[in-house]
Amino acid sequence: MSAHQPGSTPAPTVWHCFRCADARREIDWLVSTLGFVETACYSEGDLVTHAELLWPEGGGVMLGDAGRGADDPHATPTGTGLAYMVTADSEAVYRRAVESGADVVLELRDTDYGDRTFSVRDPEGNVWSVGQYRGEPLP
Repeated sequence: MSAHQPGSTPAPTVWHCFRCADARREIDWLVSTLGFVETACYSEGDLVTHAELLWPEGGGVMLGDAGRGADDPHATPTGTGLAYMVTADSEAVYRRAVESGADVVLELRDTDYGDRTFSVRDPEGNVWSVGQYRGEPLP
């Protein structure tokens, strides 16, 4: 049974997950460039096995270093991810990203479905889209 009422926009409960060539660098970039908050980081030596970063407006990402072995059921190529984060002020996040030197792949723009969005590429090659569109309400 859903906790959401018809007509309401659901709260985010899905975590996007990434494998990284250098998870520590990725964590630092996401925190300094986009404004994520690091909440957990577990390591075995220099290898980040699991990290969690929260997006201040809800949701978050989990990530870790690739190369944990051929038996890793979550192995994916590094640099192939795409994530979308919702914010009340995409212009402020855009300014922060640009001031941090982010590789802007889609300039800040308005869409025909009511979003104000932009996209940047991180040092691993993943694309991070930020906008104000929260999704359609439940029917």
